[in-house]
Amino acid sequence: MEVVKHKVKDLFGFKSTKEVHAFKDKTEFVPDIDPTYHFDPETTKIILAGFENNLKVLVQGFHGTGKSSHIEQVAARLNWPCFRLNLDGHISRLDLIGKDAIVLEDGQQVTTFKEGILPWAMNRPMALVLDEYDAGRPEVMFVIQRLMEQEGSLALPDQNRIVHPNHHFRLFGTSNTVGLGDSTGIYHGTYHLNQAQLDRWNMVTHLNYLDASWEKEVVLSKVPELHNSPDLIEKMVRLAGLTRTGFMAGDLSAVMSPRTVIMWAQNTGIVEDVYSAFKLTFMNRCDPADVETLNEYYVRVFGGMQAA
Repeated sequence: MEVVKHKVKDLFGFKSTKEVHAFKDKTEFVPDIDPTYHFDPETTKIILAGFENNLKVLVQGFHGTGKSSHIEQVAARLNWPCFRLNLDGHISRLDLIGKDAIVLEDGQQVTTFKEGILPWAMNRPMALVLDEYDAGRPEVMFVIQRLMEQEGSLALPDQNRIVHPNHHFRLFGTSNTVGLGDSTGIYHGTYHLNQAQLDRWNMVTHLNYLDASWEKEVVLSKVPELHNSPDLIEKMVRLAGLTRTGFMAGDLSAVMSPRTVIMWAQNTGIVEDVYSAFKLTFMNRCDPADVETLNEYYVRVFGGMQAA
């Protein structure tokens, strides 16, 4: 794959004097470019450092802040193949490393080794994103630990061989917590991470929600039918901001992400009522104890329960 250089400011739209390597041509696993995506400059710089210097980067933040999509959209503009692996409870050690499988060859059943996700990704130019890194089962995470060492090789005991990564293999991770567990209760299924594993990440960056002005632009770009209602979107974003402040203060058990705001705007166009759409999108899935507070927030922003 032919490698070219681009100016960071040309690709990502913020001030920078640096250049970054990219692939000339788009291939199968390169994500599609979202032309409306807004890049957080500081987070983008850290992700680019991971691509440029082969550093292992962990992006941490609340759900809906765009951790995984941020990495994907950087990869999209670099024409860098990218594969997201969600470390849910169904991912096993064999899924990662590989296992023997029975296949048909010339009409005969034969046993052959089918490589897992890790050696498959390591053998090619690929940015592997370990999604929900803090939700991986402990026995699975130890498989990844060797991969995260300086040389980044992976031992396959069943094959008596070691997989060395492609020169353009990169490793990223995303997490809702920083590996210390979840004291809030909203990220059920996350684990305390082994500190030896956390120590292997070259950089850990925190991604917060967008500024209100940018979030408004993002929502408008995703819901073009409301382009004539910018004040409405501004109020939706303001209410979402109140839920985030309330959540951090312990007044709410749930929080509105930008994704939720986009769905609220879309549902408003469908049901033709802002408050009903708010209930259907967010309030109905919250703890009943939160309803009074959410109604208070709504009235504070919109002035009444049926504001449009």
